[in-house]
Amino acid sequence: MTPDDQTALLSLATLAIKAKITHTPLPRIHTPDGILAETRGCFVTLTNGPMLRGCIGTFQASAPLGETIVEMAAAACDDPRFLTNPITPDELPQLTIGVSVLSELTLTNDPASLCLGTDGIYITNGFASGCFLPEVAPECEMKTADEFLDTCCEHKAGLPAGAWKDPTTKVFLFTSEKFSKEPGCCGGSCH
Repeated sequence: MTPDDQTALLSLATLAIKAKITHTPLPRIHTPDGILAETRGCFVTLTNGPMLRGCIGTFQASAPLGETIVEMAAAACDDPRFLTNPITPDELPQLTIGVSVLSELTLTNDPASLCLGTDGIYITNGFASGCFLPEVAPECEMKTADEFLDTCCEHKAGLPAGAWKDPTTKVFLFTSEKFSKEPGCCGGSCH
């Protein structure tokens, strides 16, 4: 992905976040091309300093990436974990906006062979599911693939540690390209 692609995606996310928080119409992409036209999964993460303020994404997009970025950015503003403490217009200039554009999911028969810090995981068993983006392992100082998989099972999927070893559990691997826009990007002077 080129720096111009990253700038375009971050600009769309910024516009969508500002529109969502200020209750104005979300940006529209009339004729997407290039990266904006690709059908790819993505996540949008919002932080204020070290505090997570929202993170929403999808693995299997049904629309061009430009539209999916707008949808996920707006949804991150309504992350259910922060319904009692939503992002306010005054907080916009302090937000860091992170975008992760995902590769396709690949089912693995050997989850422990994942490359820690490079591979993300999506674990499913019945109605239970959970995921970790690749950057979770180094950010949380996880040292082994087993720890990464166990923690995702327990804390994200609601499964017991080690559930990833169960033959009825599916583990998918993916990679992501992550980039961000630092605070000050969402103030009144953005275009």
